[in-house]
Amino acid sequence: MVVVDRGRGTPIVLVPGLQGRHQWMMPTIEALARHGRAISYSLCGEPGAGCRLGSGVAFDVHVDQLDRVLDKARVERAALCGVSFGGWVSVRYAARRPGRVSALVVASAPGPGFRPDARQQRNIRAPWLLFPAFVLSTRARLRPEMLAALPDRRERRRLLRRQLAWMARAPVMPSLMARRIRLALAEDFVKDCAAVTAPTLVLTGEKGLDRVVPVESTREYLRLIPGAIGAELPRTGHIGCVTRAGEWAALVWEFVARVTAPAAVAAARG
Repeated sequence: MVVVDRGRGTPIVLVPGLQGRHQWMMPTIEALARHGRAISYSLCGEPGAGCRLGSGVAFDVHVDQLDRVLDKARVERAALCGVSFGGWVSVRYAARRPGRVSALVVASAPGPGFRPDARQQRNIRAPWLLFPAFVLSTRARLRPEMLAALPDRRERRRLLRRQLAWMARAPVMPSLMARRIRLALAEDFVKDCAAVTAPTLVLTGEKGLDRVVPVESTREYLRLIPGAIGAELPRTGHIGCVTRAGEWAALVWEFVARVTAPAAVAAARG
């Protein structure tokens, strides 16, 4: 299993989105590592993941994988940050392994009531056939966010060149993406939300800029997870963790530091 481990200090585990590859999250990992210890990995089925996502597995294969990630990093307890699809994984893990999660961040994640629209359903049914159309539509949907987050053309091109280089090294598998969605849609994340005991931050971009997962869907977690608080990163939509990685990471770490500091002080005194 390949585990990315950068920085020092309080550990936070970044759970990737639907594409499943930690490489796509490198700007986020690097930004998080400037504040503490940032750990990440690729989801089951991807190269270096250490587990398969075959037709007979259940969604909880992601829980078992996260156990192995923490064990390999020699971390007993960490903050957990799930981005998009990774939010589902993180909520399930926090519900099933409360002793290993010091804080939870759910970022631009589909809510428990999320259901794919007609276009997304077609992509799930025929992931390879419709992949070119998926890429084109994704580019169109993300363009307004890119312009808002990175108004300077040179800065925008710089990020795009770097991101495309990472994406070329770690190409996605449409069939795996479709399988992940099908597994998640069969689960009851409402029950998981009720079982979460870790302090929780629900982080979104602006309502008009997230054209991948409706902001209202992500904000379902504010109602369902006891004590959850919300935050919005301006001038971003679904991929603020990449387009404004520094600001995004600072917001995440401010929350994690605030909610974990009392426990750290108590442990030191004890």
